[in-house]
Amino acid sequence: MNKDDIIAFFDSHADRWDDFQERNEQVIEEILDKGGIRKGVNVLDVACGTGILFSDYQKREVSSVTGIDISPEMVKMAKQKFPVVDVICGDAETFSFDKQFDAVMIYNAFPHFINSDKLIDNLSSALNEKGRLTIAHGMSREALEKCHSAEAKNVSLPLPEKEAIAGLLSPYFDVDVMISDDRMFVVSGVKK
Repeated sequence: MNKDDIIAFFDSHADRWDDFQERNEQVIEEILDKGGIRKGVNVLDVACGTGILFSDYQKREVSSVTGIDISPEMVKMAKQKFPVVDVICGDAETFSFDKQFDAVMIYNAFPHFINSDKLIDNLSSALNEKGRLTIAHGMSREALEKCHSAEAKNVSLPLPEKEAIAGLLSPYFDVDVMISDDRMFVVSGVKK
């Protein structure tokens, strides 16, 4: 798996990405609750794609939303749909953010990152003191593996067990949410 392939894959799907998304509104609400997405917070949406969660953040009256995605075409679509949101085309593993955030959300994207240690380290520095990082999927690990086993198998790594993700976060975060069931996957913690 390499970043050029990841970019090419998501660029080629950007114009119809929203058509493929299945939304379970109750699960999304629970994920946002666990992720500390509430009125007045500054949110960074990592691998934001076309802005799938942007309207959800806005409904919760967050102070600001910033999205970052490595795919120029995904960023283009997100900017067209949400012109008031700051959307950055960049690599979240290495990007230097010019502000800090209260909440970072990685939704339906973690398996597409090559260097998760580098990603977590970089995102922890983008968070305010006591900021929250959340890694979430709106489906079970098994459903995600099935989804990625076809067309996305060359641009995805297996999603680790919740305990392994918690271990990745633990040097930087006090992990207080670990859910892996037949509806969702969520690991979240507050910056130490």
